[in-house]
Amino acid sequence: MALAWNVPGLPFTLSPSPEAAWTITAAPATVRASAAAHSDIFIDPGTGTQPDAEPLLNAVTLLGVPPSGDFQFSARVSVEFASTYDAGVLLLWVDERHWGKLCFEFSPDGEPMIVSVVARGVADDANAFVVDGRTVWLRVSRLGHAFAYHASLDGRTWQMIRLFAVDGAATSAAIGFEAQSPTGDGCAVTFDDIRFTRERLGDLRDGS
Repeated sequence: MALAWNVPGLPFTLSPSPEAAWTITAAPATVRASAAAHSDIFIDPGTGTQPDAEPLLNAVTLLGVPPSGDFQFSARVSVEFASTYDAGVLLLWVDERHWGKLCFEFSPDGEPMIVSVVARGVADDANAFVVDGRTVWLRVSRLGHAFAYHASLDGRTWQMIRLFAVDGAATSAAIGFEAQSPTGDGCAVTFDDIRFTRERLGDLRDGS
C-alpha cells in the first residue's frame, strides 16, 4: 500500500517516491527533498517517439490527488544548485507520457532560471527568465480543463509562464513536488510557504 503523508496546508495526502528522499516538518510547513544523481523526468522530443526509446522518469516525487475543481497551489522553492539542470519542481502528473513541470532550474550558463516542460507523448522544453538568487515562488493553477504556470520573485507579484492542457489532467491529475539532478550527483531542494486554495485564478496576465 502506498504511503500517505500529510503536508500542512494541503487538503490531500501525498505519496513519496522514494520515502527516504523526503522530509516533512511543521510550523512552518517545510518539505525537503534530496534529488538522486542523474535523475530527471523527461521524454526527449527528438527521440521519444522511436519504438525503443525509453523516457527518463527516475526523479524523486511527492504527489497526491487534489480536490476536484479549480485551485491554486504554490510554494517557495530553494535549490542548492551544483550541476546543470539541477531543479526544484512543482509537478503535474497524469501518467508516464502526460505530465507538466514548472521548474526552478540551473541553466547550462550557470544561472538559476524558470523553465517549464509539458509532455503529451513526448516533452517540450521552454525557458522563461533568469532569477538572481537561489529562491523563487512557483504556482500551478487549474482553471476548468486548463492549467496555468506562474512564477514570482516575492510571492506577491506573479508572472505568467504558460497556459496549457494535457489529456486527462483536468479530472485525474496528481500534483506535488519533484527534485532532479540530470547531470550531477544530486542536490537538496526545500519547499516552504506552501499554499493551496480552491479559488479560481482571477486573471492570467495581470500579476495577481
